[in-house]
Amino acid sequence: MNDVVIARLAEIEHATKETRTRVTLNLDGSGQHGIETGVGYLDHMLEQLAFHGLLDLDVRCEGDVNVDSHHTTEDVGIAVGKALGKALGRKEGIRRYGHCIYPMDETLVRVALDCSGRPEFHFQGEFTAPRLGTLDTQMIPHFFKSVALHAGLTLHMALLYGENDHHKAEGLFKAFARAFSDAAALDPRRRGVASTKGRLDSP
Repeated sequence: MNDVVIARLAEIEHATKETRTRVTLNLDGSGQHGIETGVGYLDHMLEQLAFHGLLDLDVRCEGDVNVDSHHTTEDVGIAVGKALGKALGRKEGIRRYGHCIYPMDETLVRVALDCSGRPEFHFQGEFTAPRLGTLDTQMIPHFFKSVALHAGLTLHMALLYGENDHHKAEGLFKAFARAFSDAAALDPRRRGVASTKGRLDSP
């Protein structure tokens, strides 16, 4: 009996009075990306997410960046989270857990996650600069919280130490990319979901 390979794809449209966001995603990609959110530093970080997570990711957002970066960053996080959750589907055969300790020059970052279907987010660390480019640094953990809640992830992130805020932020995105890629990877030995309950609920 031949194994059936099912494409793990998602397309999400998320619209509010403040933003219009469209995300397309292939979990089993090669890191190809097209990103345009109107927030330059966020674009750069999403490119890192796609490249280091080997995700084919296209993100387009039109938002009220004339106000600030909040609504765009939050709604892109929501849409990316929904896309990750949809592409995971019933989560059959995935490893489920992933972690990464990532060195970015003088900075060290730790990310651990579980594709549990039980959304939870914990962040430890701080930024000293108010913004990177036009991206408010307080929105970086908020972006990941939005991703976790809408992808159904238990996500723990920590800035263990570091000085340069660019390195801290980039380390978080790269570490998340690597951890999620490991968690979403298919284990050829696994039949069904990686839970003795027999299911991994989604939000």
